[in-house]
Amino acid sequence: MDESTQAEAARFEAARFEAERPRLVAIAARVLGDHAEAEDIVQQTWLRLHRNDTEIESLPAWLTTVTTRLCLDRLRARTPEPVADVEPADAAAAGDPADDVVLADSVGLALHVVLDRLSPRERVAFVLHDSFGFEFPTIAAVLDTTPTAARKLASRARAKVAQPRAEDRLADWQVVDAFMAAAKAGDFEGLLRLLAPDATVGADEAAVLAGTPQRIAGREEVATFFDGSATAVLPVLVDGRPGTAWFHLGAAKVVFDFAVEDGVVRAITFRAAPEVLAQVVRRDGDRPRDRT
Repeated sequence: MDESTQAEAARFEAARFEAERPRLVAIAARVLGDHAEAEDIVQQTWLRLHRNDTEIESLPAWLTTVTTRLCLDRLRARTPEPVADVEPADAAAAGDPADDVVLADSVGLALHVVLDRLSPRERVAFVLHDSFGFEFPTIAAVLDTTPTAARKLASRARAKVAQPRAEDRLADWQVVDAFMAAAKAGDFEGLLRLLAPDATVGADEAAVLAGTPQRIAGREEVATFFDGSATAVLPVLVDGRPGTAWFHLGAAKVVFDFAVEDGVVRAITFRAAPEVLAQVVRRDGDRPRDRT
């Protein structure tokens, strides 16, 4: 193969990989719960493809397998897998019919908290099957086990996810920060999951004069308003409660005061009264930000 042919083959391989990259990042991000780690994993997959000199029958399948196994290695480095999880016991209590209602995206934002309680193999089996619809023979090949064992791993994981612990509920500040992250990213479905059905937006007189809407009612209406917006807000404490604020030239101009109940946003009030703005404190998580 001459140099021009090799270069053309390399360009073709790179183009095919780039077409698969978004899907691979999505899988890795869901398995690991961290987008930056997912990007790193997918880059490692690209390096392995670049070094590969054996024939690949199905590039999408090969890339999925390599990416998922790299994720599995990363998970095992975080939490060593119990030996008992290698060949799982029967999980009859969980059920596991092939047509189970997909659970992964319906348990809400606290899913990533629950996933941390799963073994690495349970986590991979659950995410690949319930989030991305992979069949168990494919999952079994990735995990180097049998389809029956892969099915049991996903079943056991599903049972744990379906019955989250009280401590799995996100703190109010996590809900607020997740809501604003979804707003900035234009994640409409994420916003809907974080809003109560009767969610509302209100404003004090000063905020209305500053240009905020006086009232918005309903989950979809609130999500539509925030979808793709609020790119210039920062996390703050408002009367000790976690909220956010729009800053201009280093000063808070409008506070977004959140009312969070049972893990969802029930109300957001825009506040711009001077006495409110004077009390705004930047925060890291649920604590005042260290000014030193």
